Amino acid sequence: MHVASLLPSATELLVALGVEPVGVSHSCDHPPVVDALPTLTSTVVDHADRSAADIDAQMRSVEGAAYDLDVDRLGALDPDCLVTQATCDVCAVDASAVEAAAASLTPTPEVVTLDPHSFEEVLADVTRLGAAVDAREAAASLSASLSARVDRVRERAVAAVDATGRPRTAVLDWTDPPIRGGHWVSDMIALAGGDPSFQPAGASEPVAWADLCAYDPAVLVVAPCGFEVDRAAEAVTTLRDRPGWSELTAVETGRVYAVDGNALVNRPSHRLVESLETLFACLHPAHAAGLFEDAAEEAPRMRRVSVASV
Repeated sequence: MHVASLLPSATELLVALGVEPVGVSHSCDHPPVVDALPTLTSTVVDHADRSAADIDAQMRSVEGAAYDLDVDRLGALDPDCLVTQATCDVCAVDASAVEAAAASLTPTPEVVTLDPHSFEEVLADVTRLGAAVDAREAAASLSASLSARVDRVRERAVAAVDATGRPRTAVLDWTDPPIRGGHWVSDMIALAGGDPSFQPAGASEPVAWADLCAYDPAVLVVAPCGFEVDRAAEAVTTLRDRPGWSELTAVETGRVYAVDGNALVNRPSHRLVESLETLFACLHPAHAAGLFEDAAEEAPRMRRVSVASV
């Protein structure tokens, strides 16, 4: 089956299911095998080495679509199935544009539009996408493995909460302006043994800095969408001049974490379970020993930001 993927989360899930896409989006970067695949999308927004404020300004200034789909190249690949998303309007090609592009091709490929808004829905998409690309057995195996890992975190979280309670937790998926992570983020905080009350019930949304200060998180996780861990750590430094920063409990106790928001937290793929594990390590580090199969793997995921450095 020829499958084209227009979003990173679908691409990495397809490869995990044993299906190599014939074409991918310009944002697809995992696993490394996708680097050699034809690119089907582009954007007028320059993300490289730009600050959160600069990228936000670019997005606001775009007239029309921020992402373009190369329909001619797509047609040349003759896809049987086209995977896109409707969860976030600023993350990929608009779903209606994808539907129109598919309708213009002969034969018309099936369009699978992923639209998860909760942690459970993300995991359910493993089975759904597996069925769409004839990889049901691989999807069942992956789902079983993911469920076991979620159960392991859940069990540890119960013990951690019994011992120390649920820390007030804030997860930002952008810093300038501050945006609190939505959709599945509150689910993950709750599963990981944190207090998710700061996060929105729906999509990610801007939040007044004063509201974050009033909440006074005991743990602050900064995972800007599209930023790897080094850039996430740099984004934390842009918060230090905001009023009340030094008085935040998370800052006073050294519980500010920079997390790879490009690979984790913001991508609704099977790796959201890895995000859950990472979040648990931020919230209850004393209970996270041995959680990761390879302890060295934890370093690229997250970084505890030294208060002295910011």
